[in-house]
Amino acid sequence: MNPSLKFILVFIISLEISIKASLITNTIVIACALFYLIIKRIKLKTLLLVLLIPFIAAFTVFATLYWFSDKPDHYYAWVLSSRIYVYILTISCLVQTTTSTQLIRSFEQSLHLPSKFAYGVLAALNIIPEIKLSVKKIRTAALMRGIYLSFWSPMLYFKAILAALISSENLAQAMESHGYVEGKKRSVIKRISLTSIDWLKFVLILFLFNICLFVFH
Repeated sequence: MNPSLKFILVFIISLEISIKASLITNTIVIACALFYLIIKRIKLKTLLLVLLIPFIAAFTVFATLYWFSDKPDHYYAWVLSSRIYVYILTISCLVQTTTSTQLIRSFEQSLHLPSKFAYGVLAALNIIPEIKLSVKKIRTAALMRGIYLSFWSPMLYFKAILAALISSENLAQAMESHGYVEGKKRSVIKRISLTSIDWLKFVLILFLFNICLFVFH
């Protein structure tokens, strides 16, 4: 499915789930999301992390509404705790099958996102590894002078900001040297298709989801 339609589908499902309480629908969405992730051959370690990390939040919500509430509501406790897994698993379905580059390119081509915003986001995402490397170099250089820069050290962040400014300037010059001009129409390196099959999948999944949401309680 087209990445933009995936994103919109996940957003709509999460929004409707947060508005209407339906434990059966939550369970169906969780089961379908797990099945989809397994089909896409998600790594076992990643799948376990996706299931275990939200457990603390889900358990806290359940315990608060069921054990520590003046009027315990077993059903609503299950609904709210299962919603957390719906959010996490549906987002995982998007993240595990779509790269950030594919998503941004799809936004630009399918949703007509301004190219300057799309290229800006891609530039920010691609510059993050360089900033991380710069921070490591800054901390190493400081240790060689006998200075320890902690994670919350203002000096570390000041030097990191300077490194980011230098990197952003170099990136801007590189984009201009490759012919990028703001506001001008650009050719597409890799086209993200948006077919009638994508629309059919999108409408069918959304239709079945809404039937479950409004029929089951």
